[in-house]
Order: sequence, then structure tokens, then C-alpha cells
Amino acid sequence: MAKNLLKMLPLLIGGTMFSQFSTGVVSLPTTAMTIKIDTDATNVTMTLTGSSTAWLGVGFGSEGMAAGADGFIYNSTANRDYTFNGVGITPSADAVQNWTEVSNTVASGTRTLVVRRTLAGGAGDFAFTNSAGTLPIFYAKGAALALANHGSGNRDFATLTLLPSLAVDDTNAFTKKIGVYPNPVKDVLNLSNSDKANSLKIYDSTGKQVLSQKSAATIDVSQLMKGIYFIEFENIDGSKSYEKIIKN
Repeated sequence: MAKNLLKMLPLLIGGTMFSQFSTGVVSLPTTAMTIKIDTDATNVTMTLTGSSTAWLGVGFGSEGMAAGADGFIYNSTANRDYTFNGVGITPSADAVQNWTEVSNTVASGTRTLVVRRTLAGGAGDFAFTNSAGTLPIFYAKGAALALANHGSGNRDFATLTLLPSLAVDDTNAFTKKIGVYPNPVKDVLNLSNSDKANSLKIYDSTGKQVLSQKSAATIDVSQLMKGIYFIEFENIDGSKSYEKIIKN
């Protein structure tokens, strides 16, 4: 059944059956942070991980701290919604805070934040869309929770890719146990919580199986052609879960 559903995915992607979009978990180099953006018809949900002792910041729709750029910064104050004032100038907290904290947990020195707001946000906020496409971001972390200059080497830029979430019965986006990164990937795909699965299979966009192996911390995908692929995980609890990847 799962393979038949996978064969239908190209048709679903080309149609209108997808009501949610996601970047998947993306690693943010130089900061040891990860980010995941999910959208639906109303809201955008961001999952951000990083050091539990540092402020963590992400700016949207720009490749730098240009004056007027919108961003999210977790720090020692209650503010999260910020507007940037230019390079080297402390960002300003928005008068209205539109991000709502869904959860904030710390384990082994890593903070995992889940925050949510409407797609449009408020005045001056970056407007997300519930559609496939790319999203330029800039990001940084601090040396402490108090908001201050990030210092050298603690920031960078990235372009996230929003793709349709898998709309199949076997997939529950809220109970996925295994994450994949980087995505898009060129040579080696990393798996988080790979011990939660016994084995995995990779299918191309036509539903043809192109790889099968035991679950491991990494997967060598260097021999795959460029395109969209779907990973089927056989989880240790007997369930199945799926992830979509782009091979560059």
C-alpha cells in the first residue's frame, strides 16, 4: 500500500491536495542550530534548536540585517518579535509580539523552541505564504541569553525550501520520530534519532525503489540522480513514517 501511495505522490504534488508545506529540519552551519518551518492555511510554525545558554535569532526574507527586516530572537527578555535596524545596531522589539511560544524544552544543553504566529503576522512582519517556494533567512546566536552582538563566526545565511507535506494515511507530521538533514542534500544525508527505525527504503518520484538499508546515522546518496525522493522508515514500534528529500 505504501508503495502505491508513493507512486501517487507526483500527482498529488502537482495538484491541490496539499494544504500544508514544510522545510523539514535544516541544519544551520556555524551556529549548531537547526530550523524547521511549517505552514498551513492560517499559521506558520517554527521549530528552532540551539544552545540553551545563548540567544538564538532568525531573520526572514532577507540575506542580511537590513533596516526594516523582520526577525525572531529568543533571549532573556519576554520579547521574541523584532525589527532589525541595520548591521551593528541592536534590533528593536516590536510593539506587538505576534509569536506565541508553543513549547520550550532543554535537554543536554540544547534548547528546542516551537513558536507560532499567523502567516501575515502584524505590522511590519514578514508575510509567509502557504505554498511551495524558497525562503531566504539570516541567523545568529549569542554568547549568552542577554541580547548583544553575536561576535565573529556566529552567524550566516541560508535559503530554505518549502515543499508540500506528505498527505498520505501512513504519515502523521506530528508524530514523525526521525529527522533528515541537510535537505536539499548533495552527498551524505544525516538522520536524527536513527535508532528509532530498523530499516529504510528510498523511492524516486515515480515510486521506484532505489535504495534499501538498515537504519544508520548517515545515508550515502551521492549516486542518486538530482530530483525528489521519499524515504520510508520501518520504525521499531512497527509503524512507518516518511520524509521527502531533494537531491542536488
